[in-house]
Amino acid sequence: MTGAPTIARAGDANIVSLDYGLASTMLALGSVPRAIASLRNWPEWVVEPAMPSGVVDIGTTAEINLEVLTSLRPSLILSTPFLAALDEKLSRIAPVESFTVYAENGEALDRSYAETLRLGAMIGRQAEAKTYLARADATFGQQREQIKSQSAPPVAVVNFIDQRHARIYGGPGLYGGAMRRIGLRNAWKGGASYWGFQTIGLEQLAEIDEEAHLVVVSPLLPPDVLTRLSESPLWTSLPFVRRGRISVVPGVLMFGMVQEALRFSTLMVDVLETAAR
Repeated sequence: MTGAPTIARAGDANIVSLDYGLASTMLALGSVPRAIASLRNWPEWVVEPAMPSGVVDIGTTAEINLEVLTSLRPSLILSTPFLAALDEKLSRIAPVESFTVYAENGEALDRSYAETLRLGAMIGRQAEAKTYLARADATFGQQREQIKSQSAPPVAVVNFIDQRHARIYGGPGLYGGAMRRIGLRNAWKGGASYWGFQTIGLEQLAEIDEEAHLVVVSPLLPPDVLTRLSESPLWTSLPFVRRGRISVVPGVLMFGMVQEALRFSTLMVDVLETAAR
């Protein structure tokens, strides 16, 4: 990124988003939110795309600055079912629309497609939403061919909680959906919540395919976790460690939507291409 673009609104786009994935989707459709929750943490958790300058931070979802929000006179507030407790208070300021991506009995990526179309229609970007999703399909299709041509190994995707525990990704979550979309085999065969991960002890990594490539998603917590693990007999005995099949990638919003799935799949393809050289 060479710098955040300036805000350019078409029509009535005085929209506030309480969710990073919805805000990111707005940007993908060529619309910029007037304000978002937790703006200051956007560069850490979303990373890309950059949020344009001029977007207002209304505080965290745990402590929204209602005075600032009211002063913006939003035309619409975008939310999720997990923030439903705020609806009564916020609906006094502007209409609140809830979007469901993460829930039981469904895939996050499939729901992201459906909710992108609904959001596009709601903000006057219906044509843009259809074009965007067609481009996403084309990108996933191209990446599927790349994975096939590489004869890519199975991949286990984790981030660390501490030296003994990690979250491992799969199931109906966004990372798992992106992997399936591009034909990338998930080395983790265990379960995962609809959020797309399961917390495991590091000893459970011994259960994954011996040919697996481990991908660690940043941020590393604690920052020196890989250095410390290098001193662990359990860790150094794992096949992917012995064979040097470990890569670290930048953070990708794990609870995002289509744009984050695309970024994740691109990182996976790049990692495996690099490892194959």
